[in-house]
This record gives sequence, C-alpha cells and structure tokens, in this order.
Amino acid sequence: MPWAAETALSLTAIQETLMSLSPFHLAIPVHDLPAARRFYGEVFGLAEGRSAAQWVDFDFYGHQLVIHEHPKMPYQEQAVTNSVDGQDVPVPHFGIVLKWEEWEALAERLKSFGTKFVIEPYIRFKGQVGEQATMFLLDPCGNALEFKAFKDMGQLFAK
Repeated sequence: MPWAAETALSLTAIQETLMSLSPFHLAIPVHDLPAARRFYGEVFGLAEGRSAAQWVDFDFYGHQLVIHEHPKMPYQEQAVTNSVDGQDVPVPHFGIVLKWEEWEALAERLKSFGTKFVIEPYIRFKGQVGEQATMFLLDPCGNALEFKAFKDMGQLFAK
C-alpha cells in the first residue's frame, strides 16, 4: 500500500512539528489584576513568572501568557459569537491543545473550582473529521479561553 508510507511520514512530520514548536507570547488585558492573577495561578495552577505592579507573566503550558492591567475592552463587555457545531463560540478566544488525559484532568479541576463554562466540556464533531474534546470559559475579566484535545493529533488540521 503506497499510501501507508506517505501517511506514516505525514504523521511523523506532524509529531515532530508539534514537539518543536516555538513558545508563543500572548499579552491580554485584565481590568482586575488580583482576580485574574488568582484565576490563572490558583484555578489553572499555572506557574507565575516575572511580575510588576501592572502585569504578571504565567507559564501557559510552556508558552508565555502575560496579563496586563487595563480598562475593560469592548469585547469583554459584550461577547461576540460564531456558531460552530451548533454552539455559540466566543470571539476572540485563545487556548491550548492538550493531551486527552490532560484535558480531562483540567475539566475536572475547573469543575472542582466551580467554574462557569460558556460551553461545557463535550466532544465536538463526534464521529467526523476533526473530532475533538473542547470547553470554553471566561476569565474574571471576560477573556474567553478554549481548551481542546484530540485522541488522534493527526486530526488537528484535517479537512
């Protein structure tokens, strides 16, 4: 089967790419720095890095997330959404793709803290290309986050 070798090579290439990604830096506005600091540090359990009176760095799964104190932004006042798989997905949003077991553990951790989800943890595109676990929530300042996982990471960019 000539396609089997191509598939194996493409899966290997995807795995190598995922393992060698450069860390991203994301800075987001928060209008309540102490509440956001608690949320990312205690609720998510992210390690805190450098900080100053108006900002805090966090290790966001190997990436640099910085919360900056700033007045509310329009999107934090009133969420805008797009429909995806019959759900109203908040835009803008950010997040991370986790391993399946990490996603399940995070969902349980967030539930144990009484987190209110915008979209409860569920399986999106069930039985279809791109099947994934996903959940959406807001931080205390209205920034939307999505956490997802794939049982088959080869589905991340599948069409």
